[in-house]
Amino acid sequence: MVFEKRLLRAEPNLKILGKLWRINWLYVGLICLLAGVGYIALYSAAGGADYPYARPQMMRFAVGFIVMISVAVTPLRFLAKLAWPLYGLGIVLLLAVLHMGHVGKGAERWIVIGGIALQPSELMKIGLVLLLATWFHKISWKQMGNPLRLITPAILVLIPVALILKEPNLGTAVIVGCIGASIFFVAGMRLWLILLLVCPLPFAFEFIYSHLHDYQKARITTFLHPESDPLGAGYNIIQSKIALGSGGMWGQGFLHGTQAQLNFLPEKQTDFIFTMLSEEWGFVGGICIIGLLLMIILGGMIFAIRSKNQFGRLLALGLTMNFFFYCAVNLSMVMGAIPVGGVPLPMVSYGGSAMLTVMFGFGLLLSVQVHRDSTFGMEKKSKDS
Repeated sequence: MVFEKRLLRAEPNLKILGKLWRINWLYVGLICLLAGVGYIALYSAAGGADYPYARPQMMRFAVGFIVMISVAVTPLRFLAKLAWPLYGLGIVLLLAVLHMGHVGKGAERWIVIGGIALQPSELMKIGLVLLLATWFHKISWKQMGNPLRLITPAILVLIPVALILKEPNLGTAVIVGCIGASIFFVAGMRLWLILLLVCPLPFAFEFIYSHLHDYQKARITTFLHPESDPLGAGYNIIQSKIALGSGGMWGQGFLHGTQAQLNFLPEKQTDFIFTMLSEEWGFVGGICIIGLLLMIILGGMIFAIRSKNQFGRLLALGLTMNFFFYCAVNLSMVMGAIPVGGVPLPMVSYGGSAMLTVMFGFGLLLSVQVHRDSTFGMEKKSKDS
């Protein structure tokens, strides 16, 4: 009873300065440190120059930093009201991509608005997490045992997954599906229902494979036998492994990576940026970067655990899992553990819309931390009792 009273206490009436003081600045420092790693990597990717990657990326980070702090001091109640508008905007932009999207490397993933190239799938991930957190904080654990209660949120996940697959962007579609599944599980989805949905997947692989695009099938074949086409489909992953190995324990030194600086390493400013860093800074440098990523992920998990309302827990978990899946897929991809899927490393790889949406997501995560004592989503329950 004492615990329940403490849980349902009113959130402190904090002003802006109070909320700024309440922000976990150590976590903000970790984010800035990761952005600094990205600057060093992009500076090296350009052969030791600010342009065309490093300086524009830092300018985007500066804008994103302002957005992050602004969102961090915004009340959770207001952020929850953005769920449906952001989700709807994401759907509209994804539909627009299919009709007038910018084609890059065989896929339509970008749309140009006012001279700025946007990747709607990045915004969609944030909108989906917000929407699912808003949806599930109104449903009790007992109600989660009713499969009929899960039909609507499942459709809300499948719509963007289908639209992203249509681009086609298999890597991001899988990540969006995994984010949705993570929130379903934490919200209280029963284990028997999860097993019921997962068991048929192995039998569906043949059907899924038959509907993949030719370049996606080539990626799977290359993953299994990269040496079968060393100058074609297998070139990227072979060069990535060579660069990782040539770094050794301590690396070849800043701006001295042979594979990257001699342009053998493909997409070194985006997909394979971790490979370039590992070649220059070695195994030790790569482990330090992975450690930094893990600290950011662990911090997000701690924010979720400390939140005293279901909305904040689900929101923090969804955003953290989004960051985790992107890091895990990119690192696994460049090491040859999974097929190459065109997934960048957040905050490090070059990209405008990805940087701004990730910073917006960090702002939401910090808002959960700042407003961790909020009774949002519990008032109805307390009144009913």
